[in-house]
Order: sequence, then C-alpha cells, then structure tokens
Amino acid sequence: MRNNEQDSKSNSSVRNIRNSKESSKLHEHSNKDLAKKDAKSKSSKNTSKNTNTRTNKTTSKRANTRFATKSRSNTNTGAKNRNQNRKQHKKHPIILWMIILFTLFIAIGLLLFAYLYYTTEIPQPYKIAMADKTKVFYSDGKTEIGSFAEQNREIINCSILPKYVGNAIVASENRSFYRDNGIDFKGIGRALIHNVTKRKRWGGSTITQQYAERYYLGETKTYIGKLHEAILALKISQTQDKSTVLCNYMNTIYLGRGAYGIQAASKAYFGVDAKDLTLAQSALLAGIIPAPSSWDPAVGNEEARSRFNRVLKIMEKDGYITSKEREKTKFPKTLNQKSQNIYSGPNGYILHMVREELTKSKAFSKEDLDTGGYRIITTIDKNKQNLMFKVASPSQTMRKILPQGIQVGSISINPKNGSIISIYAGDDYVKKPLNNVTQALYEPGSTMKPFALMGAIQAGMNLNTLFNGDSPIKFDGIKDPVKNFSNISYGNIDMYQATAKSVNTPYMALQQKLGRRVIAQTAVAAGLSPKRVTGENPFTVLGNDNVHVSEIAQAYSTFANKGNRPDLHIVSRVKNSENRDVYTTPITLKQVFSPNNAALASKAMLGTVDHGTATEVKKLGRPMAGKSGTANDQTAVSFIGFAPNVVTVFALWYPDCNGNPQVIPTFRGGFGLSGSSLPVHLFTLYMRNALKDVPVEDFPDAKDNGKIGGPDGTWGLGSQITESADDNTNSSDSKNSKDNSDSKDNKGARDNKGDRDNKGDSGTKDSKDTKDSKDSKDTKDNN
Repeated sequence: MRNNEQDSKSNSSVRNIRNSKESSKLHEHSNKDLAKKDAKSKSSKNTSKNTNTRTNKTTSKRANTRFATKSRSNTNTGAKNRNQNRKQHKKHPIILWMIILFTLFIAIGLLLFAYLYYTTEIPQPYKIAMADKTKVFYSDGKTEIGSFAEQNREIINCSILPKYVGNAIVASENRSFYRDNGIDFKGIGRALIHNVTKRKRWGGSTITQQYAERYYLGETKTYIGKLHEAILALKISQTQDKSTVLCNYMNTIYLGRGAYGIQAASKAYFGVDAKDLTLAQSALLAGIIPAPSSWDPAVGNEEARSRFNRVLKIMEKDGYITSKEREKTKFPKTLNQKSQNIYSGPNGYILHMVREELTKSKAFSKEDLDTGGYRIITTIDKNKQNLMFKVASPSQTMRKILPQGIQVGSISINPKNGSIISIYAGDDYVKKPLNNVTQALYEPGSTMKPFALMGAIQAGMNLNTLFNGDSPIKFDGIKDPVKNFSNISYGNIDMYQATAKSVNTPYMALQQKLGRRVIAQTAVAAGLSPKRVTGENPFTVLGNDNVHVSEIAQAYSTFANKGNRPDLHIVSRVKNSENRDVYTTPITLKQVFSPNNAALASKAMLGTVDHGTATEVKKLGRPMAGKSGTANDQTAVSFIGFAPNVVTVFALWYPDCNGNPQVIPTFRGGFGLSGSSLPVHLFTLYMRNALKDVPVEDFPDAKDNGKIGGPDGTWGLGSQITESADDNTNSSDSKNSKDNSDSKDNKGARDNKGDRDNKGDSGTKDSKDTKDSKDSKDTKDNN
C-alpha cells in the first residue's frame, strides 16, 4: 500500500517534473516567440525606417499614393458631409423662421383684430346710404310730378312689407343670416380659396357685412377694407337686431334700373309699391341682387329665371314656403325699362324751376334736395297744368294749325300772391332745355303800351286826353313816319280807345311827351328786367325790347293786384320725411303803383276785351282785361289777359336754328298773324275750363284825377280841346268808349277786333313802304 503510495507519489513526481519541463519549454518557447516578435517588431521598425530612407522613390511613392488617394477620398466624403450639413443647417433655420414668422403673423393679426374690434365704433351712416329721393307734387300734395335724387332711392318702413320679401333676400344672399354673428367664416374661406385659385373675385360677405359696407363705409374692395367691414359687421350684430339690419339692407341695396332699395326697385320693375309685391316678384328681385344689371329680365332672361328658381327652392328647403306655393309661383312679368332721366317730358321744366327756386332761397342746397327725402308741394294745379299743355303745345290741339318750329310760352298765375298755377315751357326738357317762359326771349309788341299808360297816369294826364290817331304820322327823331296796324287812321282818339284798339300813333305821341326812359322805369317797377328794358330803344313804347314771358306776366299781375307787385313762385311748401313742414315760401308783395292808378290802367284795358282787339274773350262771361301784341314784322304775337284773381299769358314766336327771330309762317285755320288772333283764341280755350272753379271778381272802381292835356296842357291835342274832353270825361268806361268808335274816323278800325274770323290781321302787307328803313320797320307792330 505504501509502495502504491510511493509509486503513486513517484508517478506524481514524474508527472510534475514532466509538466515542469513542458512548462519550462513552453515558457522558453513563449519567451523565444516574444523575443522573435520583439525582434521582428524592431526589425520591422528598423526596416520601416530603412525602407522609408532607402526606398523613398518606390515604396514611399506607393504609400504616398495610397495615402493621397485615401486622403482625397476622405476629403471628398468630408466635403459632401459638410455640404449636406450646411444644407441641413440652412433648411432648418428657414423652416424655423417660417414657423416663427407665421406665428408672429397670426399673433399680430389676432392682436390687430382685437385692437380694431375694441377700438372700432359704429360710425354715422354713410350719407349716400341714407339718401332718400325728394319728391315733387302738384298743389294737391298727392300727385307726384317727379323727383330729385343722387340715387333713385325711397326709404320705407319695412314693417309694411310681406314677410316673404325679406325671406327671399335671406334665401338668396345669406341663408345663415338669422343664426350667424354677422360673419360667415365658411363663406369667407370659400371665397378666399376661389379668389386665389381662380384669380377671380368671389364674394363671401353676409347680409350684415354688405349692410355695413353700403350703410356705413361705402364700397370696399381692399382686404383692409374687408377686415374693417367684418369687424363692423360683428359690432352691428351685437348692437342691432336682425330685423333692423335686414330692413336697412333692403333700403340700400342696388337692384338695377337705377333703383336703390326695394321700394324704388318695385316701381322700376313692376310699377307697384314694395308693400304690394307678390312672392314671385320678391323672388325675382332677390335673385338678381349679385348682378342686377346683367340679370335684369330685359337683358339676361335665362339667368334671371335660373336665379328665380334657385331662390324659390331654397325658400322651400328652409321652410319659408311650402312645395305647393313654390309650384304655383310663376316667373313674373316686368315693365319695359324706361328712361332714367328725371327731367324728360314737359314736367322737366317744372322740376328745374322748383330746384332753382329752392336753391336760390338758400334754404336748401342741391345736395339737400338730392338726398333729403323731402316732399315738395308746388303751386301747380294738376288739372289746369294738363289743360295748359293740351292747349299750348304745338303737338296737341293746335298741331294742325301751328307751323313746324313755332315756339309757345304760356303761364297762368295768381296775382294776389304770385303763385304759378300752370305753365307751358316746352314739350321735353331733355330735348330742348331752354325754358320758353323763364329763359327764352321774345318781342312783346304792343303789350308794352300799358306801361306808358301808367307813366302818363302817374304824370297827371287824364286818359280822356285826345291824340291824333291818323296813320302815318312823322315824329321828331324818327326817320320814317309811324303807322298803325294795317295803316288805319282813327282820327282824334282818347287813350281808352287807343288802348282798346292798340293804335300806334297816339302812343308814340305819348312817348314823345313822357319820355321813353320813364316808360322803361315804369315797366321795370312793374316787373320787367332793367337789363333789357332800358329806354334806349326809340320804339320802347311799341315793345321792341326782348322780355321773358314770366316777366311780362309778373308785370301785368301788378296791374291786377292793385299796384302790388308779387314775386312769382312755384313752390308752396316743403315737408320732411316725417311729413312736417320745414319750409314755406314767403309771399312777397311790393306796392309800386297806387291802387287807384293800377285800377285806372286796368279800366283802360277792359276795353280791349269789350270792343277792342280781343272780343273773343267775352265768351268767358266775366270781367276780363287784357292787351294784345304783335312784334316787328310778325316775328312774335302774344296776348295777356287778366282778372283780379288770375293772369294768363300766351306768346308765340318763330326763331331760326340760332335763336334769331323770323317772320312767323301763316297760321292755318284762318288765323291772322297778330296778337289779336291766335293768342287770343288760345287764351280763351284755356280760360274757358280753367276758370270753372275760380270765383267771378269785379275790377275795383277807379277815379281819373289827371288833367286833360297832361300836366302842362300840351300833351296830345292839348287842354284847349275841352269840349271833346268834357264830353268824354263821364264816358270813359268801356261802353261809352265803344260808342266813340262809331265816328267816321274809326269806321275801319271797328272791324279789326282780332277774333278768329278777322282777315284784317294780316293787313300789314299794305305797308310795303315801311320796309325802307329800320326805324319804320319797328313801327309795323300794332296789336
């Protein structure tokens, strides 16, 4: 056992020795390997060094080439990486800045919106949006003559409208109107996208926005303007109820045909008030709002029908109407589009006179009249105005008698206050804006003689003073003799007869004593213009100065109104939109002649109607005075007739294309070329019906306090002819004056009454020698 142990030990020792040797060998081998490695390493290093030194031109070149290649590769790769990094660095800041700027933009926008919202106040309504047209009415205050308007708008109270009128507009323009807060963000978004992508403007405004634009701002097209509009719409939606917004919108929206607002449009398209619109008419008007001029049925019928059907479908869908109502509603018929000129036709003259009178009064400006919504009540009587047009217009009753191109001016007034009752100034103001009553000029002829008569009365001459009425007579300062109409001689004649028969020679003799400047001053005091009637014309008394019809009418009103000269006016009063009087035309009268002297002059003119040149007027069956006139060479004829409560003038003349006077062509129908013929007839035709509601009023009595032969006894035949004068003193009324015309000297004159059957009115052809000089030409006028 021990041996085994020893053997075992022995074996173990052997193994240990063997292991030790192996280990030693391994160690030595390892050391050798390490030494070899070290040697190799050193050798390698030495070799490397030697190689670097020895083989510079070979190995070094290869190494350098490899290194350079690698270097270049690394350089290129690095450059690419650096470029990519730089690009990435560049991209990231741009995106970042875009985000920052966008955020800032949104923030600034919100801040700006908030600032504008809190600082914006609802302004005063845009003036033009508040503009309401001014209406002009006849004296009845109910019948409209016309209107003034910067825009054709008539503002109404929407409570009187059928509900479907407003509902149709909501269905067409803004279905969410009753739910939104004044802005439709979806609509704005759609419009913005459409405007950008299509490059074509497309509206996205709500009714409230459109109302804000039209009512407060005026038209806005810029984005800043639209922002302001949107903010204002928000404000409005918080301060005004929907019914107010919708009503104001309906009163301001443009609907074509020059019509602003639902009321004006209703009249323009259908001839009815807005309160009487049908469902069909309402749907049509609502449908064409976006493009009324293009979609007017008269222009774009198919589009108008399409929009009409669209509105009805939406109204049905939104519960405003039933399906049965929609099916029953047919496309409405519209009126033919009329001219938008408010001054067209004969009423244009009246409108222009009204406008001129009110602006001259300083009570109203032109802008006031265009936008104020006033109701102007004129003095024009509708029935008498229609009658005047019918009688005076060459296109009416007298069209077969009057020659083409003849001009007529006529006016009828109340002499007590100067109010114009009726007027004919032309057929169409647009075609011929010259007003034949207030602007055109004509020669009044013998209608100037009463002013010489009044001058003589004021100078102290008795109208029974006799003058030589023969024809012709040579006067100092006048080259050729003066002749009477038809060259008739009347012998010795007083001024009553000379006035009734319109005898020239006594009046020329009167002018010699009185002085033509006194005659002119008297005429100006009565109402004629001092610019045209100066007294410089040697034939002032025979009416060779030009005048307006309105002037001569005013002057004769002074006779009719007891010497009180009235200022003519066509406006009675003005009411505001609330029907309250805001202006009444003041009645202006000026006493220029004494009542007795005016009555005495009128008394002389009573003879014109009773037995003189206007006997046709007697058919009226009431006291009427007047005077006829025929201008030089029959270039104008006229008649002025009056009673204490009415004065009416008819004048006719014949200008060339430049407005220069021409001889009037012969009237057809047997009328002569004198004031005692056709003008008298027209006057009678008009007054026969115009006086039906006018009470009969007698002329006042007059006393002639003058001296026979004038103040110094040398006028006419002088004061020495006392017997004849005394005989006539108590017979100076119309009846006795008529008796005086029975003398032999007056035989030829008595037949010259100037009524329709008289052929003697054209007798001026007998006075051929009067054409030899200018002076004698001026004396051809008699009647």
